[in-house]
Amino acid sequence: MYVELDELLQQADIVSLHAPLTHQTHHIINAQALEKMREGVMIVNTSRGALVDAAALIEGLKSGKVGYLGLDVYEEEADLFFEDLSNKVIQDDVFARLLTFPNVIITGHQAFFTENALRNIAETTLENITEFEQTGASQNQVKMEYS
Repeated sequence: MYVELDELLQQADIVSLHAPLTHQTHHIINAQALEKMREGVMIVNTSRGALVDAAALIEGLKSGKVGYLGLDVYEEEADLFFEDLSNKVIQDDVFARLLTFPNVIITGHQAFFTENALRNIAETTLENITEFEQTGASQNQVKMEYS
């Protein structure tokens, strides 16, 4: 069953984000969205870091509005993952604050980083290029609409 975003935010105990980053989805979870959510909501983002406003999430965690937070992505993740920073001071204060909450888990965006996933990505990419070269279009082509 599909519902409007406002209804989803008001009724859901768990909000799991699976969306591309577009102008419309940038910070779709922000202070205004959090106000509409249930107390203790669980938020999981495995899509794109910029779907959530991390500063607003911190306020939600502090107030108890957000009961649990799982992030496989982070808006400013480029300088934080894929290298050992255990002996360095994290310069990103928002990220560092998120790490202090016992009800937050953050993982490096690694879902794609398996042999099978990388093979599938490469094969699909080559198939898309071949199809586009032969027909001028691709069955996996995404039409982006901007307003």
